[in-house]
Amino acid sequence: MNAPAPGTLHLIPVSLGDAPPERWLPAEARTLAGQLDTYIAENAKTARAFLKAIGTVRPIQEITIHTLDAKTDERDIVAWLKPVAAGGRIGLVSEAGCPAVADPGARVARAAHEMGIRVQPWVGPSSLLLGLMASGLDGQRFAFHGYAPVDAAERARQLRDWEQASARYNQTQMLIETPYRNAAMHAALLATLRPTTLLCVARSLTTDREWIKTLSIADWKRQPAPQLDKQPTLFLFLARK
Repeated sequence: MNAPAPGTLHLIPVSLGDAPPERWLPAEARTLAGQLDTYIAENAKTARAFLKAIGTVRPIQEITIHTLDAKTDERDIVAWLKPVAAGGRIGLVSEAGCPAVADPGARVARAAHEMGIRVQPWVGPSSLLLGLMASGLDGQRFAFHGYAPVDAAERARQLRDWEQASARYNQTQMLIETPYRNAAMHAALLATLRPTTLLCVARSLTTDREWIKTLSIADWKRQPAPQLDKQPTLFLFLARK
């Protein structure tokens, strides 16, 4: 008897903030997501909120949600994917935006490839690409660094290193911060980077509070500080030679 064909791991983007699903997720992806009965997610509560927003075929309490974090054992991931290898299907969602991009879900995608499972990415919001698109900075050469150091001196050294790389390679540098530290990060960027370096601040992308602005550091210093507290924000900068 032939073995069943492997199933599919569906990588399904979720909202970047408070916005109706039809604004950021295509209808076909919403329909597929509402049909799945098993998910892998960083946080079951936010995954259920996503499912409630898009609507599901079965009651949400009947949908299995496996919780993934940095400490999840590889054997658990393999166990979650075994039914998929036998022909099933499963969804992978992030806390915000696209799964497996700057996200622990990359481990699940890698395991799926190793098990011969089809990996299907669905179209949806990526704060990194949306911010880069709107920034006016170099969209061909860019690097995402995640978080800068919290210590002020270490953070300043790291920002200067990234700025030097930006100037050397004409490369856009991207980073994020814990939302309640956004104001401190903005201030650190203004205090550390060269006056001619271009800085883009992209706040609350895809939501009604979306705000994106690119100015030189010198011009930012002439502006009132933007309202960034507790709002997801992407910082992008490009050093001018």
